[in-house]
Amino acid sequence: MEYRYFTEYELKCSHCGEHKMDDDFMTKIEALRHELDFPFTVSSGYRCPEHPIEAAKKAPGAHASGRAIDIACKGDKAHRLLEAALRMGLSGIGVNQKGDYRFIHLDDLENEEGRPRPWVWSY
Repeated sequence: MEYRYFTEYELKCSHCGEHKMDDDFMTKIEALRHELDFPFTVSSGYRCPEHPIEAAKKAPGAHASGRAIDIACKGDKAHRLLEAALRMGLSGIGVNQKGDYRFIHLDDLENEEGRPRPWVWSY
């Protein structure tokens, strides 16, 4: 799938170079980007199960499903992104708004054992 607002390069796994973002998920993220009308800087897209962050977990996380993305943002843009993500019904929202590495994690995973959804967390 070709995206209007994102390149395969920025969505690919930084460990293996593969791009396995879920098309339905990316349709939602594209709609979110269009609605908010400000650039989204992707700090993490797809991560393969061997990616160091995923490999350190008991089981690969949301990014390994291709249905998660981290958007670097802060302040009013983070607030607007959170409002729109909730309105859109995204089920997983992680917030890191401290220090130099600020981002919002978004995913659309279903509720399951060990990964409750809807859910909001902070880093």
